[in-house]
Amino acid sequence: MKVIGIVGLPGSGKSEAAAVAEELGIPVVTMGDVIRQECRDRGLDPAEHHGEIASALREENGLDAIAQRSLPIIEDELEASDTVLVDGIRAGVEAQRFEEAFGDAFTLVSIEAPFELRAERIEARGRDNTDAEALRERDEREIGFGMDEAIANADVRIDNTASLEAFRTKVRALLEDGPEALERTQTAEGEL
Repeated sequence: MKVIGIVGLPGSGKSEAAAVAEELGIPVVTMGDVIRQECRDRGLDPAEHHGEIASALREENGLDAIAQRSLPIIEDELEASDTVLVDGIRAGVEAQRFEEAFGDAFTLVSIEAPFELRAERIEARGRDNTDAEALRERDEREIGFGMDEAIANADVRIDNTASLEAFRTKVRALLEDGPEALERTQTAEGEL
């Protein structure tokens, strides 16, 4: 059993990593889906109220509220799969909740890219507010949730500054063969 948690600022590549997992037949549990469902349960549009409801859940149920609500979903997926990828960890306390639940079977992966590159990616997606100031505000909100602590405590880091295919190769190496294979892939990339 392996549970791989993904953390990273907006535009770093989390959704692309999740897409690679899905291509490999690995179930993906998206923590943002918990928030979107809560928005709908409260009669609110997730596109407009996502950040507000994420904050409300944490205020009402503790800083690890979204991780707590994700645990049963992850456990259900583990009944049919040896590996599950958890997309969208936003805080160190969420990572701690998963570490407590899954022990050594949990690996926290930080996907990293500089602000300018993330801003370009978000603008290219065309689905988010593409203004640099809006991205800075999103970054601050994410860091306010404790994402900086989660990133700092990650077991593994993936640098996502090269091509999309290079990033996908790194994610495949991690998912198929573990952190050691990722390290070899990143070392080889640095030597080219």
